Amino acid sequence: MSAPAAPVSAERYDFRSVMASGTKLGLAVGFAVVLFLTVSRFLPEGVVQQLAQTIVVLAAGTAAAFLPGLWVAPRSGEGIAGAAAVGLWGTVVFSAFDIVVLRPLHAYPWTWDAIGGNSTWWYLPLWWMLGTFIAWMGGIVVARVAPVVPGLARLALPTAVGGIAIGIGFAFAGLSLAIATGAGFVLSLAVRALVALARAR
Repeated sequence: MSAPAAPVSAERYDFRSVMASGTKLGLAVGFAVVLFLTVSRFLPEGVVQQLAQTIVVLAAGTAAAFLPGLWVAPRSGEGIAGAAAVGLWGTVVFSAFDIVVLRPLHAYPWTWDAIGGNSTWWYLPLWWMLGTFIAWMGGIVVARVAPVVPGLARLALPTAVGGIAIGIGFAFAGLSLAIATGAGFVLSLAVRALVALARAR
């Protein structure tokens, strides 16, 4: 169940808060990636595996998009930027976890490395940009619903539903359901943030 709606407190985008929140976020995303890899490895290929992967992707997307805003409690442009900074630092923390823990364990298939000439650096900047972008968009949404913000589940529900709907469409084009839903989640979040900005004028 989602937590009851509560008043938003003062914005928390000071350096220490951003670093602490970003570290928690990066470790949470790292756990989600380990969970995704576990599901992919131990569940047989098929509908059950794809559904489990999709659930993990939606949970990770929800955390990366909305936890920075909930932790920072943005009401202004500076607060929204603070949420984006939490997202950025979270991606840096995850990158360290990825390089130190996941890469030595060969957690990913070789084709993932081969895309960038057997280097991890082809995708890290993309990851940093994506994590910052979705935390920024999530921060806009949280700022729009302030001063009373619903629990995480209720806050994310419209974006998740939009992501699933778009993802099903992408899946028919040949993408895996988890990847398609992840892309749909990002698109749905961006549209929701743009609508929030338009309503704020």
